[in-house]
Amino acid sequence: MNMNPIHPKKLLNSKWTKVNVVQKLKHFTVAKVEYDEQQNVVECFIRAEMNAEEFSIDWRDLKDPQLWKIGWQ
Repeated sequence: MNMNPIHPKKLLNSKWTKVNVVQKLKHFTVAKVEYDEQQNVVECFIRAEMNAEEFSIDWRDLKDPQLWKIGWQ
């Protein structure tokens, strides 16, 4: 399986499309990324474009093409 290419440093403001749409929430933008002292991602928040609701996610899930597509599609 090919993984979505994403680097932790390029997460902020990246755009994503959820493969399995829930409650009509399909398009998301990475709104906030927190790093530790070693510059590892410790928390990642995505914002739904439809209603601006924010969710905390494991940023590595964005690499899974069965869950997410890069960009808004």
